[in-house]
Amino acid sequence: MDDTDRAILNRIQSDFPIASRPYLIVAQELGLEEDEVIRRITQLKNDGIIRRIGANFVPGRLGFVSTLCAARVPKEKIPLFSETVNRYPGVTHNYRRDHEYNIWFTFIAESMERIESNLKEIASKTGVTEILNLPATKVYKLRAQFEV
Repeated sequence: MDDTDRAILNRIQSDFPIASRPYLIVAQELGLEEDEVIRRITQLKNDGIIRRIGANFVPGRLGFVSTLCAARVPKEKIPLFSETVNRYPGVTHNYRRDHEYNIWFTFIAESMERIESNLKEIASKTGVTEILNLPATKVYKLRAQFEV
């Protein structure tokens, strides 16, 4: 990763241009060609530096609810459990932690009833029954911008 990659990463982390050609806008701001920005972002994705490019929504403002879930998953079931959880469109994060509840994920849906139903399905499909549903009582949104 060179200084140009770092400049692109710093620019696209927040306030991504909402336009028909966002990479052209980024390129113009950084004194680059649009094709170069696209090529570099593609390479950063292929290298695992960029996980995804997408919008972050505030679920409550769109009429949705969200929750944090924690599961106690036996080591041998981690791949099955993680793959199963990741199939649900409302799952936005899914990660392993060094804790007795070792798999944590966030879930967004149109209702808490839908989330609870999905959690029951996940338990049924995986045999993992210890899944905590930890809905937020207050939401704090922090702007996470990291200088690269």
